[in-house]
Amino acid sequence: MNFNPRNLTDAQLLAVVIGSNNPQRYIDMAEGVLNAYGHNLRLLGRQTEGSLVGHDGISPQKAKIILSMYELARRINKEDVPTEKIGTSADAFNIMRSVLTDLPHEEFWILHLNRASRVIKHERISIGGVSGTVVDMKIVFREALNIGTCSMIVAHNHPSGNTEPSKADIDLTIRLKEAGKMLDISVIDHLIITDNGYYSFADNYLL
Repeated sequence: MNFNPRNLTDAQLLAVVIGSNNPQRYIDMAEGVLNAYGHNLRLLGRQTEGSLVGHDGISPQKAKIILSMYELARRINKEDVPTEKIGTSADAFNIMRSVLTDLPHEEFWILHLNRASRVIKHERISIGGVSGTVVDMKIVFREALNIGTCSMIVAHNHPSGNTEPSKADIDLTIRLKEAGKMLDISVIDHLIITDNGYYSFADNYLL
C-alpha cells in the first residue's frame, strides 16, 4: 500500500489481486504461478480455472479472481477501440483482436455493419472448445434481420496460433456467404484471429 502500482513487479501486482492479509505469502504464491507460465502474462490469461488451481496454493476462489481480472482487462480494451468505418481487414482485426486473443477456447463473433460500412453491433454467436465451435446459421442471421444489418464480417479465433483456415472454416464461409445472398446481407470477410496475427478470407480471394 506504500507504493504506486506502476512501480510494482508483475508478481507484486498479482499478489495484490489475489490477497492482502499476508503480503509475502501472496507474493510467493504469485511468483510460483508466474514461474509456471514462464512469466508470460498473456499465457497466464489464457488458462482455465482448472489449470490454475493447485499452483503454489491457488484455490478455486483465487483462480476465479485471477481470471476475472483478465476478463475485466479484455472488456476495457474492447471499450478503448473506436467504432469506425471498416475499410480493410486490418480495421476489423483491430476491433476484434481485443475480444478474440488470449482465449483458451474458440469463439465466433459477428461485426454487423450498416450501409456506410460502420459497425452497428458486435455479437458473439458461440463459444466452443480448443479446436472448434458450432455455428448455427439461424442464429447468425436472426439478429442481422432484426437490426437491419446491410453487411457483416464474421470472425473466430484459433487458440493454437495457426492462422490458416481448416476445411471446416472454408465450408462454413461458403455456407454463410450463400445464406447471406438469399437474405440480401453480404458476408464481406471472415477473419481467423490468433495472438500473433490474423487471416482474412477476403484478402486471400476466398470470398
